[in-house]
This record gives sequence, C-alpha cells and structure tokens, in this order.
Amino acid sequence: MSAAANAADLTRTELLGGRVTCLQPAAGFRVAIDAVLLAAAVPATAGETILDAGTGIGAAALCLTARVPGATVTGLDVQGDLVTLATENAALSGLDHRAAFICGDLLSPPPDCPEDAFDHVMANPPYMKAGAGQVPADPAKALATIEGAAKLRAWLIFCGRRVKPGGTVTMVHRHDRLGEVLAGFQQFAGPIAVLPLVPKTGAAAKRVLVQGTRGGNRTIRRLRGFVLHEAGRKYTSAAESVLRDAAPLLLSADDDLA
Repeated sequence: MSAAANAADLTRTELLGGRVTCLQPAAGFRVAIDAVLLAAAVPATAGETILDAGTGIGAAALCLTARVPGATVTGLDVQGDLVTLATENAALSGLDHRAAFICGDLLSPPPDCPEDAFDHVMANPPYMKAGAGQVPADPAKALATIEGAAKLRAWLIFCGRRVKPGGTVTMVHRHDRLGEVLAGFQQFAGPIAVLPLVPKTGAAAKRVLVQGTRGGNRTIRRLRGFVLHEAGRKYTSAAESVLRDAAPLLLSADDDLA
C-alpha cells in the first residue's frame, strides 16, 4: 500500500508558523529545516514561476508559495506516492491554486518542465554519493538521501536548463561537497552566492545554500555563515524569523547575513 493511501502511516507537520500543513510518511525521510531555508532563499516575486526539483512531499514548494503571494510553483519528483501527498498538502494549506505537482524523472524531463521556462529553480537533491554510506532500509529514504542514476552534475544541468536567462537556481547541499556544487553551477551561472548554514557560533558549517544567476559576469560571493542556533539549541532570532515568520533569506542582499 502506498504511503499516500494509508492515513495511519502519515504524520502531520506544520511549517512557517502554521502557514503550511504537510502530511508525510511516519517512517523514512522526514522534512527538515533545509527545505524551509531553501524556499526562503529564492528571490521570487509575485507573478513569477518557480520549479522545485525533487519536491518530495512539497515542503519547500509550499513554503515558497506561502511566503510569496502571487507566485506559482511547480514541484517535480520521481516518486508518485510523494507527488500525491504533495498535491494533498497543497490543498490542506490552501495553496493548491498556485502550486502543482507532477511525477517525472529529471533524466527524462516531462513536457511540463520545458527548458528556459521558469523564473527560478530550486533543488534539495540527495546529499550522499552512491557507496559513500549505509543505504537506508526504507526505499523512499534511500532515494531522498543517496544519489541514484541522477548524480549531482545531472541535477545542476537539469536546473540550469529550466531557468530563464537572468533567473536564479538555488540549491541546498552538504558543505563538504561545495566544490562539486560550484563546479556544476559554473556551467551556466554568472554571479554565484554562497551562504554556509552554521549550526551554532564557532561550529563548522554542515549545509550550504548556493545560488547562481543564469548569465552575466562569473563571480563568486561568499557570505558569512547564517547561524541557526543559540546555546541550548534555541533558534537565533534571524533563524526564527525565517523558519516561523516566513521572512526571506536573500543571498543577493548587500547586508551581512552573519
């Protein structure tokens, strides 16, 4: 039985202070703050279109839709069960008029994801290389966390081809794979911004947000890390604003994001 078909196997999660409601499988991959931070970093405005590659249950897509009135988001995922859940989550969140979800493989893109079609593209791809760690027993979690046939380079090629000239591609990934991410971005991007996500002051970054603009002069701007937690695991006020209050986390801003 699919995850979407059996309500007893689902849990309910509220994001952005209740602006977004997500049903998700009780077992397997679970939504983390990475999805919320990713959505907050996309510089979308009303009337623009956004593609969320590897949307899963639609968490990032719906967080962006909730944050930016008038924007429309398309979510793509290879797992049909999760696409069904994402569609239901859009309805639960009252966002189904501006968020749509389709099942498809980025290695063989469906017609709903044409090239040069979106103002912005965002992605939260699997973080682990195949063979780099233990494969989770849950198949859905394995697909979400370990690269399959689509390697990181393929994700970036797909994203770079879907965004319009002048648009942005935003990705969240492991900080220790930043070199690979930047190499992939430089295939299509001009200006690139890098924002490390730091668990607490003085700690090493584990995740990183990278945003590239298609076209223009190729530069790399490295921002000081965005600190997530104070002592005792409490969120910093800056993180709280993004995670609870739907504030943007704009990598193009001139302000110091430390």
